[in-house]
Amino acid sequence: MQLSPHFSLESMIASQTAARLGLCNTPTNFVLGNLTDTCNRMEGVRAMLGNRPILVSSGYRAPAVNAAIGGATTSAHVTGHAIDFTCPDFGTPLEVATFLSQQAFEFDQLIYEYGAWVHLSFDPRARRQCLTILSAQAGYKPGIAVG
Repeated sequence: MQLSPHFSLESMIASQTAARLGLCNTPTNFVLGNLTDTCNRMEGVRAMLGNRPILVSSGYRAPAVNAAIGGATTSAHVTGHAIDFTCPDFGTPLEVATFLSQQAFEFDQLIYEYGAWVHLSFDPRARRQCLTILSAQAGYKPGIAVG
């Protein structure tokens, strides 16, 4: 099922953790609406990145899946508002996060995470918060930065 031209439901609910632990990662109809909105907003992000392919590493996480990976109980992944991704044809995750942080579009959180991917949330709070986390020990730092 396509949620938008370039994002499928399957890509937004795929979870190795859910598969390994036998956890259901099927969204409710309410969350499905949020996922559809997230995917449609990601079409705009894809356009900003030169219409290059976006690789989704994490989209929706059912509460049990989120707990199993140690995610925050307030994670926007649980409500279908967040996506973790890379766009290798555009650049590194740092380059993608830096570029997106400079663009004029509505988002809640843009996080450069662990040097490996970009987290983007479209939670309705729309705080336009840019953060970096490179290790759990170091925690979240304001802005998009290497260190």
